[in-house]
Amino acid sequence: MKFFDGFSLRGGEELFSAYLDESDFTIAGFSYGAQQAFEATYHSRERVEKLVLLSPAFFQTEQKSFVRTQLRYFDHNKEAYIQQFLDNVSYPSDIDLSPYLEVGDRDTLNALLTYQWDSDRILEVLDRGTQIEVYIGGRDKIIRSSDAFDLFSTLTVTYLIKDVGHILR
Repeated sequence: MKFFDGFSLRGGEELFSAYLDESDFTIAGFSYGAQQAFEATYHSRERVEKLVLLSPAFFQTEQKSFVRTQLRYFDHNKEAYIQQFLDNVSYPSDIDLSPYLEVGDRDTLNALLTYQWDSDRILEVLDRGTQIEVYIGGRDKIIRSSDAFDLFSTLTVTYLIKDVGHILR
């Protein structure tokens, strides 16, 4: 299995073992990593049986001012931004994400915030025979769960887990 981590995280695959299988034909990703996992699957010429999207970063329903504000806050105080980000990722659990911290850069944050999930591209991946599973936390403080659920549930096998946050705990 190929796994893609979330923004400012590294080595987090173990956090999601309950949702993953070890097949050589599976690609998975968490948050920003879900965007990367989708792109890797979409552009792959190799067989991909399953794509697992864990709390996919989903900001396309936000105002453009939201993106500008996030980037401004990041530019002003990267350390404070990352700390608040990690607190929001782990909410409502008390999991310590500091062992997985790898501070991301502004360009990556901008790519994450401006990424557009495209229904037609998702359908192309499904038409190739790839199964897509999406897991979304109902108490997510990073994304609007309902907006992500509205898109993904019409296309994929989507699980909304009510009492967990972005880290799916």
